[in-house]
Amino acid sequence: MTRSIRLGLGVALLLGGSALAPLALAQQTTHVEHFTNRNVAQQQRIEQGLKSGQLTTREAAHLEQGTARIDRMQSRATNAHGAGGAGVTAAEAARIQRAQNAESHAIYNQRHDAQTGNPNSLSSRRMQGDVQRNLNQQSRIASGVDHGGLTNREVSHLSARQARGSHAVAAAGRNGFVNEREQRRVQRGDNVRSRHIYRARHNGARRHGG
Repeated sequence: MTRSIRLGLGVALLLGGSALAPLALAQQTTHVEHFTNRNVAQQQRIEQGLKSGQLTTREAAHLEQGTARIDRMQSRATNAHGAGGAGVTAAEAARIQRAQNAESHAIYNQRHDAQTGNPNSLSSRRMQGDVQRNLNQQSRIASGVDHGGLTNREVSHLSARQARGSHAVAAAGRNGFVNEREQRRVQRGDNVRSRHIYRARHNGARRHGG
């Protein structure tokens, strides 16, 4: 718990129960900021693994399936409480953190096993492009959260869409090779998701505490 939250809790206890509501919202916002920013870090590590040759196309596809699972968990958590999607409970945040920890270990293990990829191969370059677009989308969502331009309910909807995108990338590379048709299909989905992110960030809605 950060010093500012500890101080806020002390003030809330002095002022009475009604002062706890803003503090709770601040804590929920902290949960969402943490896991959206961590999504970006995980995608960066997958991209770096492909570019360095530490990850094969098939390994990257497996890891993208893991990120899709996490996105679905985040979507459910940020959509579950209240008409405004205002809450992420401590238990939900802990489950997401455990899943992200497991994904982090998987990325490390895949990048440091005996298998190596050819970053200059056509398949790897296509997978690198797909992962880079996923990284860009996750970065825009995290930035929207950090700057208050995305509500939790909007994060929920965008996370669900990102889960479908990561699943599409995983499906394309599952056999170890991404062909041109598969990449075009992924790109079409990315274009749709990009428009949804733009609209959500520019519709005037503001997140609690943001």
